[in-house]
Amino acid sequence: MFDSLTERLSGAFRKLSGKATLAESNIQDALREVRRALLEADVALSVVKEFVEKITLRAVGQEVSSSLTPGQAFIKIVQAELEALMGTANEELNLKTTPPAVVLMAGLQGAGKTTTVAKLASWLKKHSKKSVMVVSADVYRPAAIKQLEVLANEVEVDFYASDISQSPQAIAKSALAEAKRKFVDVLIVDTAGRLAIDQEMMAEIKQLHTQLSPIETLFVVDAMTGQDAATTAKAFNDALPLTGVVLTKADGDARGGAALSVRQITGKPIKFIGMGEGTDALEPFYPDRIATRILGMGDMLSLIEEAEQKVDKKKAARLARKIQKGKGFDLEDFKEQLKQMQNMGGVASIIDKMPGMGGLPAGAASKVNDSQFLRMEAIINSMTMRERTNPLVLNGSRKRRITQGSGTQIQDLNRLLKQHKQMQKMMKKMKGGGMANMMRGLGGVQGPGGPSSGVGGSNFPRF
Repeated sequence: MFDSLTERLSGAFRKLSGKATLAESNIQDALREVRRALLEADVALSVVKEFVEKITLRAVGQEVSSSLTPGQAFIKIVQAELEALMGTANEELNLKTTPPAVVLMAGLQGAGKTTTVAKLASWLKKHSKKSVMVVSADVYRPAAIKQLEVLANEVEVDFYASDISQSPQAIAKSALAEAKRKFVDVLIVDTAGRLAIDQEMMAEIKQLHTQLSPIETLFVVDAMTGQDAATTAKAFNDALPLTGVVLTKADGDARGGAALSVRQITGKPIKFIGMGEGTDALEPFYPDRIATRILGMGDMLSLIEEAEQKVDKKKAARLARKIQKGKGFDLEDFKEQLKQMQNMGGVASIIDKMPGMGGLPAGAASKVNDSQFLRMEAIINSMTMRERTNPLVLNGSRKRRITQGSGTQIQDLNRLLKQHKQMQKMMKKMKGGGMANMMRGLGGVQGPGGPSSGVGGSNFPRF
């Protein structure tokens, strides 16, 4: 997400390198680049105009610290304004009411509303320790109710069975009664979407809102629709008292226009952002973290939180004990590390949150994809356990069998073995000297330019 915007803003900041001070005369080129970058990211014109005006006022004012270079000062100002544009902090769901707290989901058809209901239910269950019930009041879309039932079973939350013969109002009434009977903490109501905003849909959802008196009314919108997302959200907000927005499919949007426009146009906070198809691919929206990602500074806080939640701590501890005992790092361990990366959203998601990615060549990060690592896993799966624990036994005939079984080439297998050897060396340094040695060992798996050029570097697997 934000790849193209990050690239263009980096160009704007470079225009200030070598300048002695920030002044209106020497920031005009940089401001033009910022304006162009935002428009290309499909940010609403009114938002772009106000944003650039605020940066201009601050940049030529008295806010520049003598300890910063003009380029650094400009980045600091842009970062502060990005945070202000998207909201100063994450706004949590308000569930402070007599249970069940009702959350009403609204949005256009195809925005990912039903999937988001399941993701939100899963998030509330895991992070807020709430008991959740979900219900579908969508009696128009074929299989909408069945889709939610399947997803509810997947995330293991209560599903209230509705039927297309019922009216949405009747479904809502009986679901609320059932949630009260079961003492459920949160009831999430999925509503029908439409291909466009129409009076019939608005009238129906208004009735549901009046009937349920939800404490949260969330508008679900596809991030890839750009500034249209903000326009649609405003139309819904004019009809319904929205309390927040959920941006979906943000992982497929390299522009980021929706994230930068919605808050300003609707006045409603973005509360969650969907970053993938999995039922756990929903993150609270932190404006400060998103701002640093846009500016190529990474998002280490989110990366650490993701590792805390998704890395199997027992397996990690077992590997650490094995390394400490000097038992080595075999290909089975290597495969486990690849799985852990996939659990954290894959290599692209990790790279997106890593600091220094703004210094990569244009488009370099986007060229790294999980298919490389899936192929590595396929190769290891084609080996016997003896071959995984002792790769030295791999002769020509064994290699041919493995590559035929995994649908790869001999050179792919040889690259994997080379990568594994580098990881073994790093693990040996961890055994002797802890974190300091591990950090020095990381040089062995980076490209020739150090950490920020490691992606696509000579030692990075290229399948």
